[in-house]
Amino acid sequence: MAALALLLALAATAPAQAEPGDVRTFKAPQTRAAQLRIHGSTDIENFAAVIADYQRLNPGTEVEYSDLVAQDIYARHLQAGPRSADLLISSGMDLQTKLANDGHALAHRSPATAGLPAWSQWRHEAFGISYEPIVIVYNKRLLPAARVPHTRRQLLALLRDPAAKLSGRVGTYDVARSSVGYLLATQDHQLGSMAGALQAALGDNRAVLEERTGPLLDRVARGELALAYNVLGSYAQARIDDGAPLGIVLPEDYTLVLLRTALIPRTAANAAEAGRFLDYLLSPRGQAMLARHVGLQPVLRGPGAPQGPQARDGTRVRALRPIPLGPGLLVYLDGLKRRQFLEAWRSTVQPQRKDGSAVP
Repeated sequence: MAALALLLALAATAPAQAEPGDVRTFKAPQTRAAQLRIHGSTDIENFAAVIADYQRLNPGTEVEYSDLVAQDIYARHLQAGPRSADLLISSGMDLQTKLANDGHALAHRSPATAGLPAWSQWRHEAFGISYEPIVIVYNKRLLPAARVPHTRRQLLALLRDPAAKLSGRVGTYDVARSSVGYLLATQDHQLGSMAGALQAALGDNRAVLEERTGPLLDRVARGELALAYNVLGSYAQARIDDGAPLGIVLPEDYTLVLLRTALIPRTAANAAEAGRFLDYLLSPRGQAMLARHVGLQPVLRGPGAPQGPQARDGTRVRALRPIPLGPGLLVYLDGLKRRQFLEAWRSTVQPQRKDGSAVP
């Protein structure tokens, strides 16, 4: 019943009709001996190289990959029944934890999972495969270096400064539609004393709201937005590597670290193959592929390397705060808490008309 209530709550805040995600089948290079169905929130263009490398090691495996937002991964699993995917790979840590907590996950133990830090796996059912700093992204041509905020307090001051002229030129996730955005916003409220003030300042500046990271970064890169708050660092770095005029800030007060998590559903038809793919992702080779082709930072490092989160250049950053897998993520999935949080968020970030509809 709890899962059904959450599913209804997510549906109520999602668009009326979600478009199906991109689905691609990667044929087995040799005679097909195994199949694997993955639902993932990582862009298929980036993840294709990882699948191709796995097939080099396992040429008899055919892989079907569905590119979905985290919210849809959760919802489709609950609706799929016996036609569930074999592996769910999602940036929605809280939703993955909810599935495990409600008995939807198979336990998986292997030498690969045994090496995971305690904060990156839960009950041998939900596993972090990478960590991802949550950052501020800005357009270098629009925001002078002297004005770039390096803490939330500096960001708040910038948003409140009329001379900055940021009205309509800042962006963030629409937390009513984005499960990742919702998770990050609720974490801010638990960690940061100025989360409410920052939320109000975003609203005062008519923040542009998007469901996914890509459109936000596209707008910043084109100069339509000067900066975006609380976005996935890997996507921003990929655009920088391609020449976009973007800069990345890891906030010095604290930088949230999101785990991209994998879970094998209890209804998986090919659970053994899913376990092999998960072990591949956690192997040195798989971690290197995720870093090289997806831009996801390794959750596991070689002997002698520091095991805590690091910046992209490998240095330790004290401000990094990994969001630990576990029951703490379930707090804001409670129906009443979710409704109260979204009502407060809409009243500040997304002002309402008298009829209750959002002001564009």
